[in-house]
Amino acid sequence: MRTVHSLKELRTILRGYRQQGKTIGLVPTMGNLHDGHISLVRKAAEMADVVVTSIFVNPMQFGAGEDLDRYPRTLAEDQDQLAAAGNTLVFAPTVAEIYPEGLAKQTQVVVPDVSDGHCGASRPGHFEGVATVVTMLFNMVQPDVAVFGEKDFQQLAVIRKMVRDLMVPVDVIGSPTVREDDGLAKSSRNGFLSPEERKIAPAVFQTLQAVCKEIANGRTDFPALESEAEARLAEAGLRPDYFNIVNSQTLKPATPEDSDLTLLVAAFLGTTRLIDNLSLSR
Repeated sequence: MRTVHSLKELRTILRGYRQQGKTIGLVPTMGNLHDGHISLVRKAAEMADVVVTSIFVNPMQFGAGEDLDRYPRTLAEDQDQLAAAGNTLVFAPTVAEIYPEGLAKQTQVVVPDVSDGHCGASRPGHFEGVATVVTMLFNMVQPDVAVFGEKDFQQLAVIRKMVRDLMVPVDVIGSPTVREDDGLAKSSRNGFLSPEERKIAPAVFQTLQAVCKEIANGRTDFPALESEAEARLAEAGLRPDYFNIVNSQTLKPATPEDSDLTLLVAAFLGTTRLIDNLSLSR
């Protein structure tokens, strides 16, 4: 496995693979890898001959007061995990390599509608940062397939719409959320939790499961269910950001007529923001 830091070297290596007729898979990450990331790499390896994992903590998707400065940078450990998972190439550029003129002068990609609400409302500018850097990575790597985790459900929807609207020739694959034994979705931010907070954190998934059960049993008063879920999270010791029941395709508030639903949740535990989701059909 090789690690490169410049776009020029990346393109030179990938050109050689393409000349050999090999297909290329991309797994975009911000590093500090865990089992969830590694599952994406393994899925990409099943679908492509060459797997490129990018490691780039993207400043454009962090807002004022968010955890950009303290976001863990663990390149050496990440390289060890990726090599064991069958990754081919690591692309770990600097901020200057990606944004040579600075963020203020950078062209941005805006994905309307699906970026609104949920995390888009709580983190203004976040999805513009995500869409921009993913578009750039698609242009730099030119993968045949790209794999993203379903834990970031709205992010995946944003990327899929971006690819459709801009006619980008990349097959975007969603991969199921990987969880701890107690149900907590694996996340790089889990490392910020104190031991006491870590005991509370499974309440996020437990609340999702409880609401899913209510819906499966026939409840369709979704606003009341959302309020009850937020109260349950608060009682457990979390500070709810939102709990929304949406149409899985549009991410708009669900109606009793919708058959495919997704429950989206974000909540703070101390200073750490946790997100998760659960989908169901009825």
